[in-house]
This record gives sequence, C-alpha cells and structure tokens, in this order.
Amino acid sequence: MPTFFDTHAHLDYPDFEADLPHVIERAQVAGIAKIISIGTDLDSSTRAIRLAERFTCVYAVVGWHPSYATAAPTDVRPALRDLAKHTKVVALGETGLDYHHLPSTRAGGTPDNDETYKRRQAELFRQHLEVAAETGLNCVIHQRDSLQDTIAQLTPFADRVRGVFHCFANDAGTMRRILAMNSLVSFTGIVTFKSGQNVRDTVAATPLSQFMLETDCPYLAPCPIAANAVNQRM
Repeated sequence: MPTFFDTHAHLDYPDFEADLPHVIERAQVAGIAKIISIGTDLDSSTRAIRLAERFTCVYAVVGWHPSYATAAPTDVRPALRDLAKHTKVVALGETGLDYHHLPSTRAGGTPDNDETYKRRQAELFRQHLEVAAETGLNCVIHQRDSLQDTIAQLTPFADRVRGVFHCFANDAGTMRRILAMNSLVSFTGIVTFKSGQNVRDTVAATPLSQFMLETDCPYLAPCPIAANAVNQRM
C-alpha cells in the first residue's frame, strides 16, 4: 500500500472530538503514516501540540490564521517562539493573507476598514516570517484572493524561509513562480471536484518532488465523499 502524509489537517476542531482515536486509526489503515495538525490561533496551536504529544503519528504547526488577525496580540512573536520550542512542532502557520471576506463585504463595512484589516494581516504574516527565519522553521501559507501581496511579502525572506502554499488552486505559471522561490505547493480534494480542472492541470505540471498533499479536514473532502456528506445533511 502506498504511504502518504496528510500535511494539513485541523484535528483539534470539534468535528473530531467524539471519535478522534478512530479517525487516526482509520487514517493509518488507509496508508496515512503522519498527520500535521494546524493551529489557527494560540489556543488552537496549543491543542495541536497536545494532540502531537498524544498520538505518535501527529505533528503540529503553530500560528495565527489571517482571517482572525484582528483578534491576534499586537506582537505574536514571543508566543510563537515559545510554542516553536516543542520537538513536534514542524512549521509555523497557518499564516498569510486572505482578502476574500473583507470588512467592506459585511454590513457597515467600508473600504477604509479593508485597508486596516489588510495592514493587520500583513503585520501578522511578517511576524510569522521573522520567527520562521530565526528558528529555521518553514511556514504554512494561506492565501486567498491575495496572491501578489503574499508573494511580495514572502520574497524578502525567500532565502531563509521556505513556504508551502496550502490548498493551492492557481495556475501552473503561478506554481512555477512559487517553486522558483524554493517554496512548495500543496493540493487538496479540490483536485477531484468537477470544477477543478484547472487544479488538475496544475498538478500535472508540478514536479513530483515539489508538492504536498493535504485534506484540510474537516474541509475539502474529495469526491464522492464530499458529495455524500452534503447529501447526508440535506
């Protein structure tokens, strides 16, 4: 049986609380040798570490998701440095930039709110990159509708920090730009979606040694699992 690593999972989410040992067991039976549990804030990162201590096959990534940037400490670097000392922490994140749900898209939001939100995300991303450069860890990078700004912010650190662009759904040209920075891309169940032909084209163009696979569970399950899950909720 082929052996795989799930490089991006959210095992600390309540979706798995009731039967997590069975989830881990089923993954191992299916050939998933290692799972990386991703933090989305400091509490979530601490939970990811606790899970890594509990399960031999689980490792942790610690950081603060850009979508929650306004709730982050002004300076998250001291906490990241402390969490990164744990022997089962393998990267920082997930971090990056997300412009998909800007404040102006919500009731009462304005473009001025958007610029403040973007600046806060950028500052948080920079702090992750700085700690990654200090510690020698890589970064798990989240970008949504923010590709150019994300690449621009990573570029000054590219000689010291390697990133993995998780849930990658851009074209082959963008993939090559990222690989040229000595970073990687990672693909999810989107590659199986009917609407995912562009992702399949990018996978086909990506060298085997320069991409990762992930479930992003509990999100982005591959078809037909995703379709079955939707049908069960209806």
